[in-house]
Amino acid sequence: MAQQFTDASFKTEVLGGQNVTLIDLWAEWCGPCKMMNPVIEQLATDFEGRAVIGKLNVDDNPEVPMEYNVRGIPTFLLFKNGELKEKIVGATTKQALQSKIESYL
Repeated sequence: MAQQFTDASFKTEVLGGQNVTLIDLWAEWCGPCKMMNPVIEQLATDFEGRAVIGKLNVDDNPEVPMEYNVRGIPTFLLFKNGELKEKIVGATTKQALQSKIESYL
């Protein structure tokens, strides 16, 4: 199951982490975001123990999207050892996200 991130947990769990972390920035009202939800859940299962896959609701947590200049959702932020490595805007395929994650493992 995908981890749930918040503005409060982001700094310690992502920026302070030593893992490869993919965060799906989404909102309840966003159609493409809902379409990506099963993909994110599958990636969380596929990468369990190797990478952290999570979600951050932009309506409930506005600080992270503002800090990373997120203007559209879904947006995927990929971190390694607390450093932003990739920013992917818009719905995409499981294979595309999977290959990005694998390239940093």
